[in-house]
Amino acid sequence: MIADSVRLALPAEAAAIAALQRRAWVADYPTELADELLASADLAAMTASWEAAIMRPPLAQFRVLVAIGSERLVGFAVVGPSDDPDANAATDALVAEFIVDPQARRCGHGSRLLNAVADTLRADGFERATWWLHATDDVLREFLTTAGWAADGAHTEVAMSPDGPRIKLVRLHTGLV
Repeated sequence: MIADSVRLALPAEAAAIAALQRRAWVADYPTELADELLASADLAAMTASWEAAIMRPPLAQFRVLVAIGSERLVGFAVVGPSDDPDANAATDALVAEFIVDPQARRCGHGSRLLNAVADTLRADGFERATWWLHATDDVLREFLTTAGWAADGAHTEVAMSPDGPRIKLVRLHTGLV
C-alpha cells in the first residue's frame, strides 16, 4: 500500500469497505437510522456486495475508489453515471457513496479522495457531477462548497422502510470541465 493515496478498490478490500461503511453509519446517522441500516444487512452480506461491485460493476463507468492511510484503508467513494430523472447519463455523474473513516477525518484523506473522484469522472467523459447529501450534514456541505460544489435546488426524502425514519436529502453539483 502507498500511504496517503487513492486508487481503484481491490476485491480483497471488500471486507474493509463494508466495516468502514458500518462504522460511518454509527458515527454519522441518527441512532434510529443507523440501527435500521445495521439490522438490514450483516457484515458478510455487505462484504459480498462490495466484492461484486468491485469485480463485476453494473456499468463500465461505475468505480469504487479507496483512500489509503499510513497502514490501512481510510475511505472510499463510489461513482458512476447519474440515474436522476433530470440527468443525462452520458454527461452527468453521481457520487453515490463517499465515506472517510471517522477516526481518519481532517487528515487530508477526504480532499485526496474528492480530487480522485473528479479526475476519474473527467477521464470517463462526464461534464457534471451530482451528490445527494443529508440536509443536516453541515460539515460535509461546507467541505463540498469550499471545493466548488453548490446546491442546485433539488431535494427529496428517503426511508429504508415505510415506517422507518425519513431523511431529507439535498443535491449538490459541480462542473467537471
